[in-house]
Amino acid sequence: MRRRSVKVRLTIWYTALMVLMAALVLAFVAMISSSVASQSSRTYLSQVVRGNLDQVSLVDGSLQLGEEFTFLQDGVYTVVYSQSGALLAGQLPQPFSTVSEPFVNGLTRPVDTDQGEYYVLDFWVPSGWESGVWVRGLMEVSEGNRTLYSLLLAAAIAMPGFILLAALGGYWLVRRAFRPLDAINATASAINEGRDLSARIGAMPGHGEFTQLAGNFDRMLERLERAFEAEKQFTADASHELRTPVTVILSACEYAEKYGETPEERQETLQTIHRQGRKMADLISQLLQMTRMDQGTEAAQLERTDLTDLVRGLCEEQGELGRRLIPDLQEGVTAQANRPLLSRLLQNLIDNAEKYGAPGGRIWVTLRRETGEIRLTVRDEGPGIPPDQQEKIWQRFYQVDPSRGGDRGAGLGLSIVQQIARVHGGTMTLESVPGRGSAFTLHLPEGGASLPGKNI
Repeated sequence: MRRRSVKVRLTIWYTALMVLMAALVLAFVAMISSSVASQSSRTYLSQVVRGNLDQVSLVDGSLQLGEEFTFLQDGVYTVVYSQSGALLAGQLPQPFSTVSEPFVNGLTRPVDTDQGEYYVLDFWVPSGWESGVWVRGLMEVSEGNRTLYSLLLAAAIAMPGFILLAALGGYWLVRRAFRPLDAINATASAINEGRDLSARIGAMPGHGEFTQLAGNFDRMLERLERAFEAEKQFTADASHELRTPVTVILSACEYAEKYGETPEERQETLQTIHRQGRKMADLISQLLQMTRMDQGTEAAQLERTDLTDLVRGLCEEQGELGRRLIPDLQEGVTAQANRPLLSRLLQNLIDNAEKYGAPGGRIWVTLRRETGEIRLTVRDEGPGIPPDQQEKIWQRFYQVDPSRGGDRGAGLGLSIVQQIARVHGGTMTLESVPGRGSAFTLHLPEGGASLPGKNI
């Protein structure tokens, strides 16, 4: 048996609750209204009859009625009977003329007649020790009770229509409220069937919890998509770039196994394996760094950093290369930055200038605070980069001329540089003229990225 949806079950539940509440309210109103109307009628009957008692007396056995005695007042009939039950004064209402009701002193009670119900109240008015008269008040049961009954009957008849209307309106509201949840379900099903993480729910109207859930779901999908894309990219990059060093290592091992090598050849084979293994380790490290940046799984803790001290220290650590480095550093330049990441950025730029610059050429490293920003520039004396390739150098594994020179790396350095710049709220620019060298410049806001813990 197919289970009802949550929307249907909610509608049934609150409709049943509404029916129960309406029935309870009607019963309570009927009970209270009937009680109030009955009590009001009884009280008024007692007031009228008691007011007439003072106007009744017996003088020498003869009935005397005062001038203020009223036989009919606002629906209340007052009649006087003898001790034996004979009617002495007043006129009974026509439905009550055939009813024989015994006298009960001081008790108001209902009496049924052929044409309706009456309230009856009797009082004994004594005269002496043994004689007296009965004063009886009669009042027809208020039409208000019958009117109330009619209203309750009409309400009971109309109630199903109102409940049906409320149920339909409620179901429409529930469907509208659950629309983001339906969209989430449909999107999840589409992703599950098509394995397409690019599907999104999109902006939903309103500001309810389900709308917020839809937004969170989209952000979760976006993060998952980035994670899967980063994983795919890592797998593709690793398989592509590791193929060459692995092939070299296997070839060297096969050659060593197949042919007898002299000690010199064996040493050369070991150096080849060592060199390719180190290249693979560096490549894997760079790929992991790129993946972490793509996924945003690490937090870059930004703190106030003396950039002048950082750049000077890194230039002094370059060993033989340091002789060709020409630092031009403004003193006291500070920014909100992550020291290890900026060191990596600068090292990549220096390595890039060494690999692709002129052999033995000079490398200038400049740090300045200018026009509201901080600029860190690394310039070389290399052959430069053609204009049609200057936008491509930021792509992974792209090399302007991979055939030039010896070990040129994997082509990941500038991609990492650009991502580190973005982490710090900055940008990278390139100025290059073929034959006159290239200048890579990091532009940082003067205060640096002001949000500590930014993901990378």
